[in-house]
Amino acid sequence: MRWRHLLILLPLGVGLAMSAMLHYWEACPVFYARADAAALSVMAGLAFSLVLAAGWTVHGLLERKCRAALAQLQAQAADDRRRFLQRLDHELKNPLTALRAALANLAEAPTDAAWREAFVGVETQAQRLSRLVAELRKLADLETRPIEHAPVDLTALLEEALALARERPEAAARRLNLNLPRAPWPLPVIHGDRDLLFLTIHNLLDNALKFTRTGDVIELRAFEDGAMVIVEVADTGPGIPEEELPHVWEELYRGQGARGTPGSGLGLALVRAVVLRHGGQVALRSRVGQGTVVTVRLPAR
Repeated sequence: MRWRHLLILLPLGVGLAMSAMLHYWEACPVFYARADAAALSVMAGLAFSLVLAAGWTVHGLLERKCRAALAQLQAQAADDRRRFLQRLDHELKNPLTALRAALANLAEAPTDAAWREAFVGVETQAQRLSRLVAELRKLADLETRPIEHAPVDLTALLEEALALARERPEAAARRLNLNLPRAPWPLPVIHGDRDLLFLTIHNLLDNALKFTRTGDVIELRAFEDGAMVIVEVADTGPGIPEEELPHVWEELYRGQGARGTPGSGLGLALVRAVVLRHGGQVALRSRVGQGTVVTVRLPAR
């Protein structure tokens, strides 16, 4: 830090030296300089020193602010990692406990029927673990592997996703609507990875089907907004409490209303990862007792 202090005082020192020289020249019969030039040199040196001092002060404040922000981000990342590991521990603990119980029943099964029931339990939990691992791997791959950027007919993709959702057994008790622009022109073709974009819409419709009730409405709609295409999945389900909304995009997060509902807790995290990789944005609005709207914004050009 001493070199900084010396650097700050350097202009003042130069000014004082010039002032002394000017005073000397003023007394010299060969060269004459006015005394106020010497004072001006001192003032200029002092001004430069003050400017340097202010610059270093501002630099120090910004540096401390950046360090504090970095420390906060690191603390937030560590907290997010801790919560993720806790949720992963919870997600793995339940099927592993069920597997151990089922294996114990297999060993002690008195009849073929009891043995088959225990075997089905083992198979079910093994499939649950397999799905969880596959979803985690898919989420990790999304952050690193390159994605395709080919023309995608978004209208056809949305129609296909809704048709697949209507084949689900619970869809018979819901009203699924599709609202797409037809005039004066349809949705523009966008560029991206069709499989990943289809997965995004599929996950949103899957969530809407799982968390709505008999008679509820699920609407898939899309429209053009300047340079963006907006896709929304809306439902008239029970909604999400306000205190849970900041966490819905976190990996393995399951709100109070999702407890007991099949799923890995990675669906919305995958949606967010896909949309961000396509240069888009995603948001969720919800009101308890009224429903939920998930909005996906994708570049149209």
